[in-house]
Amino acid sequence: MNDSPDNELTDRIIGLAIQVHRHLGPGLLEKVYQTCLCHELAEAGIQFERQMPLPVRYHGTILECGYIADDVVDKRVILELKSVERVLPLHEA
Repeated sequence: MNDSPDNELTDRIIGLAIQVHRHLGPGLLEKVYQTCLCHELAEAGIQFERQMPLPVRYHGTILECGYIADDVVDKRVILELKSVERVLPLHEA
């Protein structure tokens, strides 16, 4: 198993997300889960930015396309939160 810093960070994020979901249960709006996850990230001392605009590099040019990441954690991990009954291919990126 690869114990890289990125894997350690994603393991911590996933653990916190599971903790939030277990506490709140299913059926709430994404914003509720996001707010609670950000609270947990802050409590854990993990740096993050909410609603961060991300440009797209296209043929060497940086374009502002209006894409906004739900959260960017430690400038390394992009979180795109979904509150759905099940994940469909449409949700995967």
